[in-house]
Amino acid sequence: MKILFIDSNHNLLHETLEKAGHVCDLNYAWTKDEIINNVHLYDGIVIRSKIKITKEIIDKAVKLKFIARAGAGMENIDIVYSESKGIKCLHAPEGNRDAVGEHAIGMLLSLFNNLCRSNKEVREGKWLREENRGIELSEKTIGIIGYGNMGSAFAERLKGFGVKVLVYDKYKKNFGNEFIIETSLEEIFELADVLSLHTPLTDETNYLINDAFINSFKKNIYIINTARGKCLNSVDLTKNIKSGKVLGACLDVLEYEMLSFEKLDSSSLPEAFQYLSQSEKVIFSPHIAGWTHESNKKIAKVLAEKILKISE
Repeated sequence: MKILFIDSNHNLLHETLEKAGHVCDLNYAWTKDEIINNVHLYDGIVIRSKIKITKEIIDKAVKLKFIARAGAGMENIDIVYSESKGIKCLHAPEGNRDAVGEHAIGMLLSLFNNLCRSNKEVREGKWLREENRGIELSEKTIGIIGYGNMGSAFAERLKGFGVKVLVYDKYKKNFGNEFIIETSLEEIFELADVLSLHTPLTDETNYLINDAFINSFKKNIYIINTARGKCLNSVDLTKNIKSGKVLGACLDVLEYEMLSFEKLDSSSLPEAFQYLSQSEKVIFSPHIAGWTHESNKKIAKVLAEKILKISE
């Protein structure tokens, strides 16, 4: 097959495909127009997040057998239209699940133990112990929404912390075990101290976490979002941090991210972000939960295996 690489990836991906006899064109600098004008030459496309694979591009891709995204989310591919044309849509959530699980744990522990603030204070010569007294994760109830690769990886890493783990997934059943309690959303609302979101971005999950959702919880809660920024309404989050309903938030993703997922649209950051960015109750990271050296290689390996299976 002749495969177009639109975004850069770990070398293992194209090297594995080339060893199997496929031709890989690494055209990372191509514009959207260049892609549209040349996509008819290719049997496959490998992307990350540079552009959206729209109906316009798919209609030009008359030979296309697959679209492969080096990552987990698929929202920048028109999957329904692609599959209607017989084009397989591939991704590699297995490759960065471990990284996301570890990152979510790290953010939560940092928030509970005031690590970001106290690190800054000590560097400034301030030695504030009582002001930085932490909170233990032990005996807390963690509510997880979404039990795919990411949600299950986070749940696995909670073992040993002495927590109760409640998991809700609308589309999965019978996944509970001796440690994971499969439950309803209503029970999470009733019992959870911490909510961790692990859903894809779809019409159904867009702004899933809003004011009404947050205020369905009986307790004041902490929120972790390592999924997609637009799954959580920042204005509503800000409102509930101010009221005390949300005690703290760990945000690896923001709804203000541009398509590349690698930067914010800094020209139009709204008031809600300005508040969140100044709050010591919020910890940010720049969409790097699944962005480790190890996951980069694992994603390439997983995606290569899936592409080679298509070519068999």
